[in-house]
Amino acid sequence: MADIVVIGAGHAGCEAALCAARMGLDTLLLTLNLESVALMPCNPSIGGTGKGHLVREVDALGGEMGLAADDVTLQSRMLNTGKGPAVHSLRVQADKRVYQLRMLNTLFAQEKLTLRQGEASEILTKNGAVCGVKTLTGDVIPCRAVVVCTGVYLKSRIIIGEAEWEAGPQGLMPATRLSQSLLDLGFTLRRFKTGTPARVAENSIDFSKMTPQHGDEPPTPFSFMTDRPLENKIDCYLTWTNEQTHEIIRQNLHRAPMFTGAINGTGARYCPSIETKVTRFADKDRHQIFLEPEGMGYPEWYVQGMSSSMPEDVQWDMYRTIPGLEHCVLTRLAYAIEYDCIDPLSLTPHLGAREIPGLYLAGQVNGTSGYEEAAAQGIYAAINAALYCKNEAPFLLTRDQAYIGVMVDDLTTKGTDEPYRMMTSRAEHRLFLRQDNADLRLTERAHKLGLASDERMRRTEQKERETAELIRRLENAGLAKPLRQPGAALTLPEGWEYSAGAKEQAEIQVKYEGYLQKEMAQIRQARAMEEALIPPDTDYLSMDALRLEARQKLDAQRPVSLGQASRIPGVSPADVAVLMVWLKRQNSQEK
Repeated sequence: MADIVVIGAGHAGCEAALCAARMGLDTLLLTLNLESVALMPCNPSIGGTGKGHLVREVDALGGEMGLAADDVTLQSRMLNTGKGPAVHSLRVQADKRVYQLRMLNTLFAQEKLTLRQGEASEILTKNGAVCGVKTLTGDVIPCRAVVVCTGVYLKSRIIIGEAEWEAGPQGLMPATRLSQSLLDLGFTLRRFKTGTPARVAENSIDFSKMTPQHGDEPPTPFSFMTDRPLENKIDCYLTWTNEQTHEIIRQNLHRAPMFTGAINGTGARYCPSIETKVTRFADKDRHQIFLEPEGMGYPEWYVQGMSSSMPEDVQWDMYRTIPGLEHCVLTRLAYAIEYDCIDPLSLTPHLGAREIPGLYLAGQVNGTSGYEEAAAQGIYAAINAALYCKNEAPFLLTRDQAYIGVMVDDLTTKGTDEPYRMMTSRAEHRLFLRQDNADLRLTERAHKLGLASDERMRRTEQKERETAELIRRLENAGLAKPLRQPGAALTLPEGWEYSAGAKEQAEIQVKYEGYLQKEMAQIRQARAMEEALIPPDTDYLSMDALRLEARQKLDAQRPVSLGQASRIPGVSPADVAVLMVWLKRQNSQEK
């Protein structure tokens, strides 16, 4: 018996299980294989553009990914520093195997959390609500809520050239039974596809023909709780494809699964295979390739930018055309993987199943890509699963509060026809939703949920007080106005002692004061729409003033607010105006 069962122990499942247990619920984490816990089957990194914001938000909510990443950092770089702070994004090279062990030990040490190897075959319901999970071996685990975090394992299929077989990432077992259970529960399943490059033996790489890529000094930590200085331990390397690489690919496109029809799943637009890049960008005579370490002292390196599903012989030929890889040994071939996922339009804004109380889904099963997107959904879904078990109101993050809110709203309101990736351009309020202020935005709410410790809350409050005091002193000393000039940087008078976090916040808030005020005005306007709640039992089909398409879309998705209704594809501004009038009439009648 458990309060909550989490199915899958990837990045979504780890955060979900830890979150549920930390909120006081007896939690069972069920994984196909204990060797795959917190696995990074693709790139050996955490963060990146937009993704770094999600990691910081997970950390501010009391999650584990940022802390774990800091513990296993090999190299740290802040991306987009040539632009404004809204798009600054941290990315670290992580030691993949040490990350797994670090997370595994955390899971085993967590009170109220049990980790167990086994395959979930069926989600059980009673009177329409979740009541348990059945395993492949026939065990029935009674529970009050389930969080499905199955990643890319549902009926997963590996494709390399003409060869294909049922398997999960890196040769692990697929989950073959749960797809049917989701279909029986009323979900629509789709096939998505992702892929990964080959790994090469370190002793077969000629790094002298590549350009070293150094980390930032000093490295920036992900977690707001990390005080110790981090260390860049190893360089990455840059090299390039060339015309010979491209010619080998072009001559073998008739054998490429992406072009022969062997792959049916929809792939990620923002992470294309090398054969897709060569054909889509035929005018480019070269493409960037980064060599990244899988781990400190580990003999394999990751070839970032060379994702492929080409046949094995083609892979050997094309990899060996790249400077520095002329004699490389492929220790693991590049491959594509297809898998089942749901249509996220069937979820509520809390990542719960619309028609099945107690059922929540998070991560790539919702049609997303990436470790960071998965972790963020995992903690968010688990918060709501825990609150459901406690008979408390659900937890909601809106588009003006967090990148997590942007992502979940995109998924549950607009849906996705391809693996969804978080990007800063998706957030309309990104100047306010910066990675540096995730603690100021979210820690207080996490503390009320029991996820953020008293010490984390104390640090956040201290940072807020210091920032406000420093801004006042800058204004009073006449130093704020010069700081707003282009290219100006914050320099404090002698004797002014403030933490790095407070100085960063003060500089941004003073320098961008006018822009932040405009953004806050837009946020207040948008918030009024989000606070205009629509009754869940609203009969849209009887509203003759709405267009037929709008009636059907609104009835299918059941938006919780006017704001969400306005973002549903097929619902026009005129339809929203009709809803607004109807809602005002309903509210006046209730009074």
